Amino acid sequence: MKIHLVTIFPQFFEGPFSCGIVSRARQAGLLDIRIHDLRDWTADRHRTVDDRPFGGDEGMVLKVEPIYAALRGLNAAGARKVLLSAQGPLFDQAAARRLAGYAEIVLVCGRYEGVDERVAERLMDEELSVGNFVLTGGEWAAGMVVDSVARLLPGVVGNASSTERESFTPDEAGRVGILDYPHYTRPASFEAEGETWEAPPILLSGRHEQIAEWRRQAALTKTRRNRPDLLAGRRCA
Repeated sequence: MKIHLVTIFPQFFEGPFSCGIVSRARQAGLLDIRIHDLRDWTADRHRTVDDRPFGGDEGMVLKVEPIYAALRGLNAAGARKVLLSAQGPLFDQAAARRLAGYAEIVLVCGRYEGVDERVAERLMDEELSVGNFVLTGGEWAAGMVVDSVARLLPGVVGNASSTERESFTPDEAGRVGILDYPHYTRPASFEAEGETWEAPPILLSGRHEQIAEWRRQAALTKTRRNRPDLLAGRRCA
């Protein structure tokens, strides 16, 4: 997969993409990340990318001209073009899987008060938000999207089947999945705060059918506690 990132802070991505799974995917030739400075597509000596909003208000708005020029200059006509902003539909695991199906995508990082709406209306295929909160810029969101998409690409994660058993993985009906079951590892008993914290004995039993049922029930319990919204409309035993 080839991913283009259009940003006014290209140096932001030097750290996040130099370690972990994303770094290994790049080294293996499975992921080609290209970072583009939006200011390279400006026409004035100050390399201006933003201006005051029409109608009066606080903040600055990214201009349509440099983004239009950048998209034309990338020669990525067939790529999926995504604007990262607080106004888009929520990015989720289903969206990550959908984007992972494209050979090439372009992520445009919003900044300041927002982006000229003509960008979303005329130049983008979709607009996405990573949560019901406001970030200082789309770079943080872009990093999250790249990481979540990259790990779904064939060959990136060693045990590919593990990505089919995670939180939010859609079920057979296409509904957003529940949370993953709790995980434990050695030591089985841990002494702390004057107590003994035990891992569930069933996980040490070797009884695979009982372990599978325990994990199913534990996943439901954790979902009810932390994300009951994921169970809306479901009938769960």
